[in-house]
Amino acid sequence: MPNAVEGIIPVMLTAFDDRGGIDWESQKKLTEWYLEQGSESLFAVCQSSEMLHLDLDEREALARFTVDIVDDRVPVIASGHIGVTLDEQITELTRIAATGIDCLVFVTNRLDPENLGSQHLFDTVETLMRELPPDLQLGLYECPAPYRRLLSDDEITYFAQNPRFVILKDVSCDINTVRRRLELTKDSNLVISNANAAIAYVAMKSGARGFCGVFNNFHPDLYRWLQDESEMHVELASELTRFLVLAAATEGMGYPKLAKAYHQRLGTIQSSFSRAVPEDIFQKYWALESILQQIEEGTEYYRGRIQMLRDAQWQS
Repeated sequence: MPNAVEGIIPVMLTAFDDRGGIDWESQKKLTEWYLEQGSESLFAVCQSSEMLHLDLDEREALARFTVDIVDDRVPVIASGHIGVTLDEQITELTRIAATGIDCLVFVTNRLDPENLGSQHLFDTVETLMRELPPDLQLGLYECPAPYRRLLSDDEITYFAQNPRFVILKDVSCDINTVRRRLELTKDSNLVISNANAAIAYVAMKSGARGFCGVFNNFHPDLYRWLQDESEMHVELASELTRFLVLAAATEGMGYPKLAKAYHQRLGTIQSSFSRAVPEDIFQKYWALESILQQIEEGTEYYRGRIQMLRDAQWQS
């Protein structure tokens, strides 16, 4: 694996054509866009990828395609973990594991579908691990669908004790929980990767290594600057954070179709078709086109501000 699984990690979209099939050329352009914008890992076949609406062949193909396009430039992690029965989960996870990904991500609500408790979750994990390559790194994802199964402190400790587990996509959306988890995992391989934009900056300052939220589909480079360069520019970082939080508040306006419409504006992908969000979001959410324009203009404004700082530093 070229690098550790941490930092700015987009949750990848799946590009479809207008008939609903995967548009592989657009998917390639989208993957390159993530890399050009400073992404440090890529999370394929996740909820933003509409994995609940992809069959197993599509999930497997999407993971393999991402690995091929990325070509070891950054780590690729993937999930595709949607099965209900243990047999279904073994089948799908072993196939995803064989695609060449750097890390296979378990969805916590699939480890305990009926919310029976820690022992059931642990038993499921042990069973799945026996079926997977012993040298494959593993991750965890508190995916909100079909329900958000947050890990307890004892469960976090259990995973932190196993060096195979290298990342948790934290969906607690609570800075105190993030800080507590950072303390629980401080001497382990387990990276806590916050997924909530509202607490992204403060989570980074608290020690969370990066950001794995949906608005990495809009401006991952701005989150990368917050992570890498904001310490010397606190005033701009605070101003930028306010923009990022307000922009991310639009997630409820038809995401992931919202992000696809944004990329269609940019020319990255050809269609905004979404299996998860079939309705016309521009009819449902008034003035949405203007909102996307403001996000695009705000993104370019802050890119310009950051570039001015970098130019000034270079000249000095």
